[in-house]
Amino acid sequence: MTLGSAVISPAQDQAAPASQSDPLKRPVPDKQKKANAKALRIELSKTYRKWLDEDVHWIITDQEKSAFMQLSNDEERDQFIEAFWQRRDPTPDTEENEYKEEHYRRIAYANEHYAAGIPGWKTDRGHMYIVFGPPDEIDSHPSGGTYERPQEEGGGETSTFPFEQWRYRYIEGIGQEVIIEFVDTCMCNDYHMSLDRSEKDALKNTPNAGLTLYEQMGLANKTSRFTGSGLEQLGAGPFNQDLQTKEFDRLSQYAKLQAAPAVKFKDLEEVVSHHISVNLMPFDVRVDFVKVTGDTVLVPITIQVKNRDVTFQNKEGVERGTVNIFMRVTTLTGKIVQTFEEPVQIDVPVELLPKTAENAAVYWKALPLRISQNRYRLDVVVKDVNGDRTGSWSHAIQIPDFSEDKLSSSTLIIADQMEQVATKNVGTGNFVIGTTKVRPRVAPSDGKPISFKRNQKLNFWMQVYNLSVDEKTHRPSATIEYNVTDANNKAVIHTVESTDTMGNVGDQVTLEKTLSAANLPVGLYKIEIKVNDNLSKQTVDPTATFAVE
Repeated sequence: MTLGSAVISPAQDQAAPASQSDPLKRPVPDKQKKANAKALRIELSKTYRKWLDEDVHWIITDQEKSAFMQLSNDEERDQFIEAFWQRRDPTPDTEENEYKEEHYRRIAYANEHYAAGIPGWKTDRGHMYIVFGPPDEIDSHPSGGTYERPQEEGGGETSTFPFEQWRYRYIEGIGQEVIIEFVDTCMCNDYHMSLDRSEKDALKNTPNAGLTLYEQMGLANKTSRFTGSGLEQLGAGPFNQDLQTKEFDRLSQYAKLQAAPAVKFKDLEEVVSHHISVNLMPFDVRVDFVKVTGDTVLVPITIQVKNRDVTFQNKEGVERGTVNIFMRVTTLTGKIVQTFEEPVQIDVPVELLPKTAENAAVYWKALPLRISQNRYRLDVVVKDVNGDRTGSWSHAIQIPDFSEDKLSSSTLIIADQMEQVATKNVGTGNFVIGTTKVRPRVAPSDGKPISFKRNQKLNFWMQVYNLSVDEKTHRPSATIEYNVTDANNKAVIHTVESTDTMGNVGDQVTLEKTLSAANLPVGLYKIEIKVNDNLSKQTVDPTATFAVE
């Protein structure tokens, strides 16, 4: 039953006097309307007013606030709040909402560091910190004092109130090299954002004190600072003749800083609002992780498109399909790390096209990403050019823990091709990782495992990191078990090898094994590669599933 509704049974309706009017249709007096509105405000203040007026005060847009105020019950408000955070979640496919967590961390920091008779989140510095995060650089003058003006402020020496200048290298939607100045004119730690850079000048209203260069040279009079109609009262100088022309830029920046930040990842808004996902052009994606250095990981991304999903056109006796692939990697704050756009062309003889419908085109790109960043977002868009169909895929990338004191491994890759490359091609070219060409099989998005025909070979590739090295022999001591089990968890293959027989190895080992699918009956299997470090007593045992058809 919704708020304000009533249910009257037939018996009650018959018993009611005929002269009694329907209370739902009875006009509501103005006095009662005001009482209802007041009751709504009281109800809202009890449970949701703090969230609206404090928690999201600086980040909620006017449209969102207006929509929230029109909601009629708590269930709708709870749904709104959930959607509000989901729209801003940079990794919607994980349980954590990093945006929300970072937002409340910033509020706590602002309250701890910027309080000035009012909570820190209400101050100008708290406002900027909550919305834009910590600045890249802070020029702080907590006691004021002697100040050498830069030439663009008129030059000369003066004395200032306490002030700070926050510098952001880049703020999306505002620009590069954004400087925000805060001045504490009451010297009570109440710093406010200032449009006029002369506001920090404590001697501005003192005659013949704190003069600019032109004023000292007699080329300008200090009183002219107060007779103009400009935004700032800096005084004339050799490098600030165009102050008025820059006023619009300062006002524009100020207005943009005051506005709520735009909701990022607009493509997620429809998904959140309508809970739908459109993927007209199907394709599959696989993401792997290979450690390169202490702070860099190689992230090979493999995209697979089935021929049956590509529109082919006859070009001089050859059926040609063209697929455009776009990839973008961003940080959780929305900063673009890398972007790629590349066409993939598929040529098939006319007579073979029906027979190759289940074949697939595979695109591969290896991205070096910083381990310290830990989390990224990957967006992939694939377009069938001839068929004018587009599909999109978004996923969070979480870098594995490759701590130097912890035994770890790369992704376990099951590949349909694995071969050594020529020395000149080491580390370069499609599917090349180090000295080996490894083309991963990509599992379909419907949850089924990767599959191999019985006439194919299965290749397993994996790297192991941080093996302990004996101080005397300068070698690791580890055993590697290869276990293949069927759907009933029955052991099919079990082999063991040791680093003692691997020649000259150190704390990192690359494992490469090949198995003929003909040796396995049709069915579902799991491969586990278990590495036991006999020195550190640590173990890693990544697994993967595959099917033989």
